[in-house]
Amino acid sequence: MLSNVRIVLINTFHPGNIGAAARAMKNMGLTNLWLVDPQEYPHPEADSRAAGAKDVLDAATVINTLEEAIADCQMVVGTSARSRTFDLPIQDARTCAKQVIEEAPNGNIAIVFGRETMGLLNEEIQMCNYHVYIPANPEYPVLNVAQAIQLLCYEVWVASQDETIKTTDYEYPRQKEMTLFYTHLETVLRTTQFLIPQHEGRAMAKLKRYFNRTRPEKAELGMLRGILSSVQDTLKRQASGNSDKD
Repeated sequence: MLSNVRIVLINTFHPGNIGAAARAMKNMGLTNLWLVDPQEYPHPEADSRAAGAKDVLDAATVINTLEEAIADCQMVVGTSARSRTFDLPIQDARTCAKQVIEEAPNGNIAIVFGRETMGLLNEEIQMCNYHVYIPANPEYPVLNVAQAIQLLCYEVWVASQDETIKTTDYEYPRQKEMTLFYTHLETVLRTTQFLIPQHEGRAMAKLKRYFNRTRPEKAELGMLRGILSSVQDTLKRQASGNSDKD
């Protein structure tokens, strides 16, 4: 199940942290490293810091955007020591690790780490299902990214060895399926004029946050897409009927 857990690093500027991440992962049985737009990679310092985990480093997937990195994931966890205003479910590292192990047999899971200087951007947190933090001294809770990766990977490893944790049978949609749903939803809301260009506000952002937070199962998402298609079909019939009358 650990092969379904990927560690995603965004725009890492210090190549040593990439190598340290690979080492931290291999220590804890994780091998699936994804790098989103790293500033310096490949790099000799990454190789040096990886030590005996050069195989994890060499197998890393380098990609341009977070959207691509999580497209086939059913659960996305954003790491941040800072409080955010997006009202995502917040978990400590241990609680998060248990849920990762519960769901990992059913699909890919991404644990996302942001930049060394500023962490994850707000729009990146919005793509996540959960916000995870590492309990630490409240006077200085910010960890180096490699340290944070080590601690999260440790908790995932410990949870994977806990035979009392039961895996779930729920089948959740992948992020690319959620993206298609959001596009479909926005199209219908514009057609019905629930969304209008002059007064859009943050309606779509709030709806995305709601569905990311509540996580509809795959069958439930199919029902929602069916409802949207039904609305579209009804609107087309009404428009066709009005045209015939004219």
